[in-house]
Amino acid sequence: MKITSEEVRHVATLARLDLAQDEQERLAGELDRILEYMDKLNELDTDGVEPLSHAVDVVNVLRPDRVVNQPRTEDLLRNAPARDDDFLSVPKIIE
Repeated sequence: MKITSEEVRHVATLARLDLAQDEQERLAGELDRILEYMDKLNELDTDGVEPLSHAVDVVNVLRPDRVVNQPRTEDLLRNAPARDDDFLSVPKIIE
């Protein structure tokens, strides 16, 4: 499949890109090589090959969620301007 400079210019216009003539020609060549490679991949026999989401096995490496160093409520509320028992007290802003 041959990509022309005109096709590259058209796509660049749609993407609102301002490409110089040498950039258009370079991109046409690069896109043409990409599409040639895709054509080569399309020749492969993939019957019976299961699709996969990852090329390698993915293992969940997250640690368990544990509370460590839990602060005391009294320490947290010590500098609060107003409190109501173990909670911050704030003025009502919505009527």
